[in-house]
Amino acid sequence: MKINYFFLLLAMVAEIIGTIGGFGSSVFFVPLGNFYFDFYSVLGMTAIFHLSSNVSKIFLFKKGLDKKLLLYIGVPSVLFVIIGGFLSKIADSATLEIVLGVFFVVFSLLFLIKSEIVILPNKKNSIIGGTLSGFSAGLLGTGGAIRGLTMAAFNLEKSAFIATSAFIDFMIDFSRTFVYYGNGYIGKEELTYLPFLFAIGLVGTYLGKKILHYIPQEKFRKISLILILLIGLITIAKLTFDYWPVSSS
Repeated sequence: MKINYFFLLLAMVAEIIGTIGGFGSSVFFVPLGNFYFDFYSVLGMTAIFHLSSNVSKIFLFKKGLDKKLLLYIGVPSVLFVIIGGFLSKIADSATLEIVLGVFFVVFSLLFLIKSEIVILPNKKNSIIGGTLSGFSAGLLGTGGAIRGLTMAAFNLEKSAFIATSAFIDFMIDFSRTFVYYGNGYIGKEELTYLPFLFAIGLVGTYLGKKILHYIPQEKFRKISLILILLIGLITIAKLTFDYWPVSSS
């Protein structure tokens, strides 16, 4: 099978930006992957890619894991990523891609326009955020944006924020990998990319950490949101052009 190296280059960019922006690489990796592979293959690749990516983040940003957030956000995330993963097999892939594109557009516009929005750092909001991020990760392939927003309310030190988020993400990916494999999303083609994605997860996280020292977090947060908005619009436009002839015939 021929390896698409341009796709791997985009995966590296997604990992670097995801590390710096704090949203995680899947926010960029999933919609970009949809241009090269079917939606379900991308779900399988995302789970594999994230496992190596998050192990790297835990190792490189290991200072100050927040055990309370691991419990309040992590446990509901793991439970609902399994539910979302099973439901992804029932839902139509085109519908899921449209939902993903709309989600990115609404999410990015909301926080670009209303940057002052905050979530109160309490147990209830932690559980709600964990539930929504886990369900979104299982169903759509990405939930890091919701989890990142929830965790931002607790004003954690940068390294502690990334390490805690990565540990929760690791639990999510470990759980959904089994669900996706059972659903048939992880086959020969997806496993062919495994060593490449594993290496990209390590290198991209390392480069992201280095760049993080030189660029203000808030500036990159804005850049990340703009990129998410563009990816959402491109995803919707692609699906419109792909399915418009079918619907109009």
